[in-house]
Amino acid sequence: MRSASRRDGFTLLELAIALAVAAITLGVGVPGLGAWLAEQQLQERAEALLRTLDLARSEAVRHGARVDVCPAPGTCDAALPWEGGWSVTADDARDGGAPPLFRERRAAAGITVRGNRPVADYVSYTSLGQARRFDGALQMGTFTVCRSGLRARRVVLANSGRARIDTAGPVCP
Repeated sequence: MRSASRRDGFTLLELAIALAVAAITLGVGVPGLGAWLAEQQLQERAEALLRTLDLARSEAVRHGARVDVCPAPGTCDAALPWEGGWSVTADDARDGGAPPLFRERRAAAGITVRGNRPVADYVSYTSLGQARRFDGALQMGTFTVCRSGLRARRVVLANSGRARIDTAGPVCP
């Protein structure tokens, strides 16, 4: 025989407790998730710049010719903001109007990318994989990738032409 006291479903009290637990979990987790996503976007932008510099260096050696990394739209003649994206162009292909070897998309809103004076306009690699300015001078410097309130990431270009990320930067204004 069936018992007459058997019920299906939840009581109103059980449902209210489950909703309260879910609200508390979301209230605590969502702000942390937003901060984590902002940190990840900042790190991704620094890593994208690092990968691009590595690519340009290897392409310069592979092609046996100078390869340039310039802020978008691909001209190294003017100081454009790096957060608008950048492109990698072989020096011998630029005169012939060939397309860039690689293009990086623009940064997420709120992220800035600034190079100090030696790398503010462009980075150029010789066929030996060394970073040299167009006038032949040694080119090394630091890009600072920033988002307000977060610790800056620095992409450091060494005198050998290699780049690395330094995460011990200051907090961005």
